Amino acid sequence: MATAAPLSIAYSPCPNDTFVFDAWAHGRVPDAAAPAVTFADIDLTNGMAERGELDVLKVSYAVLPWVLDQYALLPCGGALGRGCGPLVLTGQAGDAAALSGKTVAVPSERSTAYLLFRLWAAAEVPGGVGEIVVMPFNEIMPAVRDGKVEAGLVIHEARFTYQNYGLHKLADMGEHWEATTGLPIPLGAIIAKRSLGAGTLAELARAIRTSVHMAWQDPEASKPYVLEHAQEMDPAVAEQHIGLYVNEFTENLGEDGYAAVRGLLERAAAEGLVPALGPDALAFP
Repeated sequence: MATAAPLSIAYSPCPNDTFVFDAWAHGRVPDAAAPAVTFADIDLTNGMAERGELDVLKVSYAVLPWVLDQYALLPCGGALGRGCGPLVLTGQAGDAAALSGKTVAVPSERSTAYLLFRLWAAAEVPGGVGEIVVMPFNEIMPAVRDGKVEAGLVIHEARFTYQNYGLHKLADMGEHWEATTGLPIPLGAIIAKRSLGAGTLAELARAIRTSVHMAWQDPEASKPYVLEHAQEMDPAVAEQHIGLYVNEFTENLGEDGYAAVRGLLERAAAEGLVPALGPDALAFP
């Protein structure tokens, strides 16, 4: 890759990210130097992007309107899909009306999960929800279980484990999104600084796509890296997590992927939730 120093990258310790980036992070991608890796939760990487820190970042699609002046959206490496949306969890079974005026914990106010939640709540929750509390996503389910908040918006492997906390699924943001748009659910994006230049950005996309292919071809090779950072996650849950979030859109956003991203951000802009995008903002150099 045409750069003297290793590129700096930040992504989460979640299994889908460590699976995707394992080969590149460990220098196994041909003709691509290993990057300098920082692990950070999505709320932190969103902030890094807004401050222009690091060369490459995994961020929420919802933060793109604030960062696409400095960063380009890469056409690979991210998280989109079907049947993988954020969930609203409560301590007792109920429907959307039960959330009126209630305190809800969310993983980030600039997260795609929260943007999908706001679009859903505007349509489905009479009078709207109450206070929004931001906390790390791994603290949300215990907070709902212990009555510290009345509901929680969860992401990642929580889809597979919320029953262990005695919680109930009140709504699936992905089901609502897919039912109203027919599009896959855009969750996490890979962005890189435009100042790296078109040539380096193209090489970067090639390295990430190759890393994805290598992970698919030899899943066992990434297991030590995945489990090392999976925060005591059950290996079976880690495999489910990877199977759900690493898919054809990770390899290439494609027409449906770009339509999903554009659809989400245009819909949110129409509601006044994010700034409007320019016509070529999502174009890859």
